[in-house]
Amino acid sequence: MSSNQKTVKRFSKWVIIAHWTNALAFFALYLTALPLYTDFFSWMYPIFGGPENLRLLHRIFAVIFILPPIVMLIVDPKSLFHWLKQTLTWRKQDFLFFTKFPKEFFGGHVKDMPKQDFFNAGEKLNSLLTIVCAALLIGSGVVMWFASAFPIGLVQWAYPIHNIAFGLSIAVVVGHIYLSLGHPNSKASMQGMIKGDVPVKYVKEHHEVWYDELVAKGEIKEEKPEKKNKGA
Repeated sequence: MSSNQKTVKRFSKWVIIAHWTNALAFFALYLTALPLYTDFFSWMYPIFGGPENLRLLHRIFAVIFILPPIVMLIVDPKSLFHWLKQTLTWRKQDFLFFTKFPKEFFGGHVKDMPKQDFFNAGEKLNSLLTIVCAALLIGSGVVMWFASAFPIGLVQWAYPIHNIAFGLSIAVVVGHIYLSLGHPNSKASMQGMIKGDVPVKYVKEHHEVWYDELVAKGEIKEEKPEKKNKGA
């Protein structure tokens, strides 16, 4: 990717901090959950200083996992509510996206992809699943943590719900990582989540509704198709 490409701001610094804080907390929770989930990983207890220290660390990381949306509500509510609005807004082109997406998922180039918003339909689905998984993990986790404050029946349900949400969230994260790091057509999105800026060309190809909005506002100039040299 050329460093001279025109870029446009996609994410604020607070969005980037919140994303990576949430990601690091998730993986820390994953690691500290393994010995608690099965004795197969009991060899990990000494690494964390024993079962009690591991449980304490798991709860500390759980608090860190919950903090990003709360902090965002204070420091950058505009970005938070924009993400939520986009995630909950589904149009015809979002559903059509999934009829074309399998080809793109496996590295193919789709010429007639329906125009996508600031967040494309795949990112919206990922966000929805993330919200559902986080709600299940946090809700069941609170019940398990403060078990004496809840009815025994609810506590018994909390454990399988926590495990199911844990498994589903792993599947969501694996897909998210593949499309962010391993997929050849989406690497520019990772640039946005590191530096905040993405190439205008990427915006036009993957988020054309947002691209049209930026052109209409005069924030970027419409890119004209490159002319091919006759001798080429």
